Amino acid sequence: MKTELRTDFTVEQICKGFVYNELEGKGLYGLGGDLIIQPEYQRNYIYADGKKDVAVIDSILKGYPLGLIYFNRRPDGKYEILDGQQRITSIGRFITGKFAVKINNMEHFFSGLNEEIQEKIRKTKFLVYICEGAEEEIKEWFKTINIAGVPLNEQELLNALYSGSFVTKAKENFSNSNNSNIDVWSCFINGSANRQDFLHAALEWVSAHNNQTIEKYMSLHRNDDNINELKNYFYTVIDWLDGTFKEVTGEMKGLEWGRIYETYHANGYNPDKVWERVSALLADDFVTNRRGVFEYVLGGETDRPLLNIRIFDERTKKAVYAKQTDDAEKKGESNCPLCALGADANKAKIWSFKEMDADHVSAWSKGGATDIKNCQMLCKTHNRAKGNR
Repeated sequence: MKTELRTDFTVEQICKGFVYNELEGKGLYGLGGDLIIQPEYQRNYIYADGKKDVAVIDSILKGYPLGLIYFNRRPDGKYEILDGQQRITSIGRFITGKFAVKINNMEHFFSGLNEEIQEKIRKTKFLVYICEGAEEEIKEWFKTINIAGVPLNEQELLNALYSGSFVTKAKENFSNSNNSNIDVWSCFINGSANRQDFLHAALEWVSAHNNQTIEKYMSLHRNDDNINELKNYFYTVIDWLDGTFKEVTGEMKGLEWGRIYETYHANGYNPDKVWERVSALLADDFVTNRRGVFEYVLGGETDRPLLNIRIFDERTKKAVYAKQTDDAEKKGESNCPLCALGADANKAKIWSFKEMDADHVSAWSKGGATDIKNCQMLCKTHNRAKGNR
């Protein structure tokens, strides 16, 4: 890969023809249209928080270095920003009046600054490395230089590696922070559109459905001119959730909904009954993993580990063990009640405390409480075999 250091680019030159798309959250062009500020492999603009963007302008006003900027020279002679698009987009947004900065404790937009300060900003120069090489070289370099700062997350890196018509269309749908569907998606998926979290969920779901990794799916579809399968599968999962659960709760957010859909969607559910059981379990003090409630109900309430039911504390277990063992020794039988009923060699075996587990006499799933009156100690073999009986 070839590199060339340039020190003559000014803010005025780079921001000439700057356009910012508020809808998609990206700075588009500079250098009079010859600089593509946000090529498809770049992440969305994430500096618009009133802190990072302001800090960039403060650095210029105080004469601090802005750090190296990296451009990629394309075969058509135009440039793409490899590294520095957050800084350049912040500067372009400031010059075009998108936000203000404080000077002497007073907020000023660029147009309200005196001419001397405006000129200082316009004439500020960048240190720019211009890189030129094959696509593989450029993208490998892109990954390398983005280790510092705000790291690229997994999906941002994948967008860079598999940039093309498919990623462009996918980002238009799933990475647009003004998409009216985001409020619904946010009930089930953690993250934000800008950081590609909804796109990542959609790709994770559809690739698993096709028994593929996200990387393979994106590679196979890289040059597709539509995202129909991606959208259709994603909305199918969302619509199934909306039809199966009458309400949403905070515990739903971030669950493995793609896997859960694949496992249970062929079953028929009565939404009223589903929500009745979900509500009851969410209100049950013995359920310590509330996030497991939804899959537990969908699965017919058989997989108790999903709920992580509150177990008996050590004090209770030791007290019950001591009483059972004392009674068993007096009767000459096993301190495991189920072993005592048998006819094998364990009928009179006295198990040590560590060889036994606490068990609900009346199963929790059938209304049994987790208290000393409903506790018994069983040998590990019988406890595991007993289940919910």
